[in-house]
Amino acid sequence: MPEGHTLHRLARLHHERYAGHEVAVESPQGRFAAGAAMVDGRVFESAEAIGKHLLHNYGPDRTVHIHLGLYGKFAEHPRPLTPPQGLVRMRLVGPTHWTDLRGPTACDVLTEEEVDALRDRLGPDPLRSDADPDKAWQRISNSRTSIAALLMDQRIIAGVGNAYRAEVLFRHNIPPLTPGKDLDEAMWKTIWDDTRELMEHGVRTGRIDTVRPEHEPEAMGREPRKDRHGGEVYVYRRALQPCLVCGTPVATAKLAARNLYWCPACQRA
Repeated sequence: MPEGHTLHRLARLHHERYAGHEVAVESPQGRFAAGAAMVDGRVFESAEAIGKHLLHNYGPDRTVHIHLGLYGKFAEHPRPLTPPQGLVRMRLVGPTHWTDLRGPTACDVLTEEEVDALRDRLGPDPLRSDADPDKAWQRISNSRTSIAALLMDQRIIAGVGNAYRAEVLFRHNIPPLTPGKDLDEAMWKTIWDDTRELMEHGVRTGRIDTVRPEHEPEAMGREPRKDRHGGEVYVYRRALQPCLVCGTPVATAKLAARNLYWCPACQRA
């Protein structure tokens, strides 16, 4: 599932290409036909991301809400148009480009009240200027749940996924099963600031890179990571491979139906 930086990249791209223009919106597949008819021919006002949710704003009570889920993908193209290929849930056509959306978990039109309800049920997004990390801290500091699970709870922090969760805990030597209430506020602020910086890098580059300069392939004389997700990381999807810092095999386990990765030596309780 794409993490928050991917949705913020998409929001910036769509805003640059479509904002201020009348656009055509259709649903070749048919599953979004009624929603597409509500915004077809209107001016695309703006695009924004909140956590893993993308919002295309068309004015009062006309916001297209998209959650990609596990299988959703956007395909971006310059004009001219070509016929739809496969099951295209939504096609968005502007003056210079067009975008096809396939396989999202959600694609619907929300009212202003529904958008407000979405914002209210999500935690602060580290990539948004209006984020309040104290709101997340209030819940974390009173919870017996592990910090690894809390970081993945979109009601507490919006946009953080499995990769950023694993990497930020490793970078600060935090055992992933540490209860939230056992963190001190200074460490929470460090986690928040580092998560924000890592995700901002992801927005700029389109990759999840978390290793420090001294652990880059060139510095260590090792081969670059080969993984379809790209990016240089410490523990994410590196189960049983040697830790880049101490050489201990990276551990993995299931936590809340997701794979958890950590170094048993660097993140010792």
